[in-house]
Amino acid sequence: MFGLTVAALATVAFLGYRASVTAPAGFGKPQASASPTAAVPGAPGAQRNPGLPPAASGAGERVVYSVGSDRVWLVDARNQVLRSFTVAPGNVDPAPGVYGVTSRSNSAIGTDGTAIEHVVRFTSVEGVPVGFSAAVRSTPAAPDPTVRTGGIRESRKDGAALWEFATIGAQVAVIP
Repeated sequence: MFGLTVAALATVAFLGYRASVTAPAGFGKPQASASPTAAVPGAPGAQRNPGLPPAASGAGERVVYSVGSDRVWLVDARNQVLRSFTVAPGNVDPAPGVYGVTSRSNSAIGTDGTAIEHVVRFTSVEGVPVGFSAAVRSTPAAPDPTVRTGGIRESRKDGAALWEFATIGAQVAVIP
């Protein structure tokens, strides 16, 4: 058991190191000229080409998650957006930065008690796991504001697409 724990910690450390090495210089640092909403298609001042990912979201194949816009982009190795969709985050947000997918579950029960599927976790904040998931029921239960949740909920269709795209170790870029 000890050996498995050490191996898991070493893997997570390696993935974190790899993510930090591949992140562009200055990633996650506020820039006076950058506006988080400028990259959201349809928002005032949106980029002219919705097939491109948000500026300053990194390079290579990745999932981009905008905390401020509640939107996800699935970006291929050629820097083209394969899919983009809105999400409904929990009340615990990850800090901007680059993460690697650390675990996946086909089905689970969320911290809010909702049955979920296609769970893709990439970090935790103060012990609360943070990741993408889709509620199995079309009308999830009313959230309890006293329960800390890191689930970033998407539709079942979008959840299936993200599940296929983001395997263990896949890059997740969180932007403001």
